[in-house]
Amino acid sequence: MSPRRLEGTDLVLASHNAGKLREIRALVQPFGFTVRSAAEFGLTEPAETEDSFAGNARIKAHHAASATGLPALSDDSGIEVEALGGAPGVYTADWAETADGRDFALAMETVWSRLETMDAPQPRRARFVCTLCVAWPDGHDEIYRGEAPGHLVWPPRGTHGFGYDPMFVPDGETRTFGEMDPAHKHAISHRADAFAQLVAGSLGR
Repeated sequence: MSPRRLEGTDLVLASHNAGKLREIRALVQPFGFTVRSAAEFGLTEPAETEDSFAGNARIKAHHAASATGLPALSDDSGIEVEALGGAPGVYTADWAETADGRDFALAMETVWSRLETMDAPQPRRARFVCTLCVAWPDGHDEIYRGEAPGHLVWPPRGTHGFGYDPMFVPDGETRTFGEMDPAHKHAISHRADAFAQLVAGSLGR
């Protein structure tokens, strides 16, 4: 069965993450969609209770679609470190949580410290994963998963991007995501991979 295609021009981004909103708006804009964030509708963030990217993406997209009556797009993404058995994975953001908010510098240090403690071999393989979910108010959804394989470096490098970008070098590159021009990162990232599938499936006009 072919994926359902989006109609109209309005799309809700089921996220309060400013970095994701910026990247997704840039990727969706060429297709004529007006993207509004969940925050613009005053939506709360639902509890992400699943143990998979797809499960949490579905929770967020269906929450926004039901509340707004519009198709909603969610993005659940994170980094999986091979030597850590795929951690932090769906808990990528949780590793950055502190009493004063998210601290990704601390999260990156935690990842590297654990790899050092276990004397993980080089190169320290990892991959960014992005799972997109498009949900409609009638309960239908479509899932698209993208990946960007690479390895980790220390110390972190670069001031672009967000999250764990400064410690991740994608395959075929010498710069971290944090060192790359955003346009170049957008072209090769896990999110770009997932969006290419989204375009072929639900987004194409």
